Amino acid sequence: MGTIRVEAQAVIDAPAPAVYGYVADHREHHPHFLPPAFSDFEVEQGGVGAGTITRFKVTAGGRSRAYRMQVAEPEPGRVLTESDTGSSLVTTWTVTPVGERSQVQIATAWDGAGGIGGVFERLFAPRVMRGIYLDELQRLNAYARERGGGGGEPS
Repeated sequence: MGTIRVEAQAVIDAPAPAVYGYVADHREHHPHFLPPAFSDFEVEQGGVGAGTITRFKVTAGGRSRAYRMQVAEPEPGRVLTESDTGSSLVTTWTVTPVGERSQVQIATAWDGAGGIGGVFERLFAPRVMRGIYLDELQRLNAYARERGGGGGEPS
């Protein structure tokens, strides 16, 4: 068993307040930069920031899993969390200003399974999820640039 942690980060070509707004707005913006691994995304309650509840499926490594996530903002404007209501999984978005651009980190942690299933989970889930997150960050950067987010060339 033990905690499994996966993270990815990238510089986004838009100012931090705009980027955080895209991440926090699950009704108007966030669905537009979700990778194909995510499906059936819907807002169940709220829509922007703390108190929002979303549902979606993630398909990775040939398996699909449904999630129901509750959003919190431990540091509004900088840190947003999405906690699965049915497991220990928590995804944390951290948006840090870098001049007119932003450093965005997506980090997910959960209690891993035991036994042989847990061994495979620790070996494969982090690599697969990191790839999904890197895709999501590229899509977020393209989305921000389409909206005239400003900044320079991607890094």
